Amino acid sequence: MGFDLIHTPAALIDHAQMSHNIARMQARMDGLGVRFRPHVKTTKCVPIVREQIAAGACGITVSTLKEAEQFFAEGIVDILYAVGMVPAKLPQAAALLERGCALKLIVDNVESAQAITEFGRTRHQAFEVWLEIDTDQHRSGLAPEGAALLEVARALVGEDANPGGSAQGGARLGGVMTHAGSSYALSTPEALQAMAEQERAGCVRAAQRLRAAGLPCPVVSVGSTPTALSARQLDGVTEVRAGVYVFFDLVMANVGVCAPTDIALSVLTTVIGHQREKGWALVDAGWMAMSRDRGTQAQGRDYGYGLVCDALGQPLDAYVMSSANQEHGIVAHSIEPDHAIVERFPVGTQLRILPNHACATGAQFPQYEVLETDGAVQSWPRFYGW
Repeated sequence: MGFDLIHTPAALIDHAQMSHNIARMQARMDGLGVRFRPHVKTTKCVPIVREQIAAGACGITVSTLKEAEQFFAEGIVDILYAVGMVPAKLPQAAALLERGCALKLIVDNVESAQAITEFGRTRHQAFEVWLEIDTDQHRSGLAPEGAALLEVARALVGEDANPGGSAQGGARLGGVMTHAGSSYALSTPEALQAMAEQERAGCVRAAQRLRAAGLPCPVVSVGSTPTALSARQLDGVTEVRAGVYVFFDLVMANVGVCAPTDIALSVLTTVIGHQREKGWALVDAGWMAMSRDRGTQAQGRDYGYGLVCDALGQPLDAYVMSSANQEHGIVAHSIEPDHAIVERFPVGTQLRILPNHACATGAQFPQYEVLETDGAVQSWPRFYGW
């Protein structure tokens, strides 16, 4: 298969594989009896998100307010902005509410909760806010058993709020959410199952404490791709979020929730030269195409800047992009120099490179080239910015 009309480097999606990944995750969530809210920061692409919703997803998760604006403009209303809110962004969020977006914000501190409440009250709006819960000491959030959990909740709804709303008028407590990001450092089914249960139990416990204090908590939202694919049961959870599953990547392959052949995103590149004595093939995809993410470096198998595949997408297991400059990549054998690399990959040979981190690699490109099963290729744009 050739891609003569595609200028390289290019972000290439195997549509059939992506559809399989979407169906796999949705079937698992349906089987566990929870709503699924995909995190669309991985793709930032309307046709892909429409396919996720058609498969059964309910609402989306975004990482920027610009994503929220652009997906809302495409008719997607139920949106969780899953980054801690700061006062400077409240006018942007308020504008979305005024236009009818069912936007949810998250907080993990009293200062932000108070700022949201005060701003909403002055605008005669009520922001729906979820409390971010720390279930794995990974990054941010409130401890499920900590005193701050109730303090932040009360800063949102007031001491005398009834379960249906806010006494102060500027915010209402919509639920709790957590993300077990430390699951990315695991690599066995047992460890992943344990982390999924830790994530579930911690978030459910936070919800129980809020309800026991007379505070509303209708939503319990958990998730990461590894825990979503590893959870044995999700009692007490109402929805799950995951993002990178739609493409998968080499970090997820090392974690153990997919195989390299499940990865739907690759970078199409062309061989532009060689260093025979070093066993190198030079390609026109450098770190500006692959990103500088070396996430597999700390895992059991280091793939350099990516795993090399032939033009059909079949992994050439011993070959990796071993190093990269801005616009040049070096393809080499991962064990010993291949002095026949000139004959193996002549100038003009097209290769595909599987990424370490699909989110970071996708972000390097203004569009995806989408390969259909009949060989046709179409272009899908993606979003940028904040």
